[in-house]
Amino acid sequence: MPLITTSSKGVFVIAVTPFTDDGAIDTASIDSVTDFYLESGADGLTILGMMGEAPKLTQSEALAVTAQTLARASDTPVVVGVSGPGLAALGELTRAVMDMGAAGVMVAPPTGLRTNEQIIAYYAQVVQTIGSDVPVVLQDFPLVTNVPISIDTLGQIIEAHPSIVMLKHEDWPGLAKISQLRQAEAKGRRRISILCGNGGIFLPEEMARGADGAMTGFGYPEMMVQVCQLAAAGNQDRAQDIFDAYLPLVRYEQQPGVGLGVRKYVLAKRGVIASAAQRLPGAPLPPAGVAEVERLLARQSRRLHELN
Repeated sequence: MPLITTSSKGVFVIAVTPFTDDGAIDTASIDSVTDFYLESGADGLTILGMMGEAPKLTQSEALAVTAQTLARASDTPVVVGVSGPGLAALGELTRAVMDMGAAGVMVAPPTGLRTNEQIIAYYAQVVQTIGSDVPVVLQDFPLVTNVPISIDTLGQIIEAHPSIVMLKHEDWPGLAKISQLRQAEAKGRRRISILCGNGGIFLPEEMARGADGAMTGFGYPEMMVQVCQLAAAGNQDRAQDIFDAYLPLVRYEQQPGVGLGVRKYVLAKRGVIASAAQRLPGAPLPPAGVAEVERLLARQSRRLHELN
């Protein structure tokens, strides 16, 4: 399995974790959803992320999901989320998934870090715990972690730890942050890969600012693949046209607390997973939400027909 590097690019889809209606892991749907992401053109996968319901899994379940996904993904790089409040558990999970063949691990800062010094020290401790040979994705998602990371702080972490090869960028507002990171690199700072989250809602603009791709989920990952490929090739107008056809659903899926239900409903409707169920605590999309999503899907289909 190839490791992620500072040159990694494209779309690394954040994978959902499929469950049966009674909350058990749906192993058959793990295979089908992995196949779907790869057939959609994904350059890699990221599992056990926040939208993968990782905190709801036991350690043994997390390892089982990782092993099955790695086996199904074959030579496609798979990043594994290992974030957690304690470094001992983080280190143990990292060693296990890297031994299985993971391409790297993703680490978000734990809630509770308040100062730049604490954030810098935390990532130094992470690298010390897991080893400097393990490629790391630094997840910058203050909307969820409540840990804002400044440009200067990111720069110090990037310079201090070459094993941090990628930034998962999902700060709000974040476009200026991408520009500032690339400007710093132009002046001599070490370059890292930047893949963006937030459900892809700013994807065309992020690519124009210098992002290397997306690391997020959406019920139609083929859209993200097309947008990233077209934008990388310099065809920004066509990328925007395709993105615009999906934008209402992208926006709808961005609702806090509802987004995963929307995403799983769409994937189940497309036959990718057998059930839209989330493991408790987690609620299915209510009837009014289902009706709204169905309306958006119908409009999306018409716009794509007109576009093509």
